[in-house]
Amino acid sequence: MKLVVACFAATAALAPIRTTLAAEIAPADVQYDGATIKTSLTGVPGNPEEGAKVLASRSLGNCLACHVVTPLAKEQFHGNVAPTLDGVADRWSPDELRGIVVNAKHSLNPDSVMPGFYTLEVGINVRKDLIGKTILTAQQVEDVVAYLVTLKDAK
Repeated sequence: MKLVVACFAATAALAPIRTTLAAEIAPADVQYDGATIKTSLTGVPGNPEEGAKVLASRSLGNCLACHVVTPLAKEQFHGNVAPTLDGVADRWSPDELRGIVVNAKHSLNPDSVMPGFYTLEVGINVRKDLIGKTILTAQQVEDVVAYLVTLKDAK
């Protein structure tokens, strides 16, 4: 009986993981509606705190290399080659932000220097070990979008 209870508990504990994996949309299956992506890539709400970490991380989003984000002023080396992300939630909807983060070349401008963070359309001369991989995971994209929607202009 203890073994049955232990197996049931283990199965129940893993159920959310299985659901998350089943709901994740692969990069090639992402559906755009114009420039927006209306469906969550994971079916799991993004975590704004994690999104801020991804956005600031030099090894993940590295968004600060190009964008200023005043709430992350303690982080070094904010770039000025792209628009500030301050107030970005007042300029774009969450669905538009998701589209931009997934693939700015599709959602904004085909000549954008912003990389697509969840696309396999990454151009030419890709390092062999990176072929078929995305910069961010689907959940990291949702986390970044969750953070971006917190960036509203002060009123």
